[in-house]
Amino acid sequence: MPKTKQSSKRKKFDYNKDRKKMKKKFIKKYKPRIEDSQIRNAWDDNKSMARNLQEMGLAFDPNRTLPIKKQRLLGEDKVTKAPVNIVTKPYVLSQLEETASRPEKDTKTLSSDLIEYVQYMIREHSDDYKAMARDEKNYYQDTPKQIKRKINEYKRCHQQHYNAFISSLAVPQPMDQ
Repeated sequence: MPKTKQSSKRKKFDYNKDRKKMKKKFIKKYKPRIEDSQIRNAWDDNKSMARNLQEMGLAFDPNRTLPIKKQRLLGEDKVTKAPVNIVTKPYVLSQLEETASRPEKDTKTLSSDLIEYVQYMIREHSDDYKAMARDEKNYYQDTPKQIKRKINEYKRCHQQHYNAFISSLAVPQPMDQ
């Protein structure tokens, strides 16, 4: 019986491939890093992804989990039943709900250059946005509305700094003689 073409081919070692890098790449793809700590702690490497998620009370396939009405031509609607799963790790679901219900902090900040720019504009022109737009320090030629938007952003992101800055403007400074 004749041999196949491939079997007669001599196997050669490829010196151009980095085996260590290939192994790391394979492991990274096979076992991805789970970002969420609750899921990572409850994860069992010996079980499949569907089984792990089922034990935690999470959906692997949302199409199977949510019942969908299938319409028939004869007028009878048939509802597909979702499979009933036994949740052995309900604490994961409760922890996820708890973290999702927490309010998120506003972590947006502004650059120091923009803060200095806004403070300069407020110090020189107070609320006159048209004068701010004509100011020589307005290098980017911002319109009055753009400047107003930047000032409002500064008020929102750095409220305590803004209040301290405004209160320092209100206090008259002693004159040197």
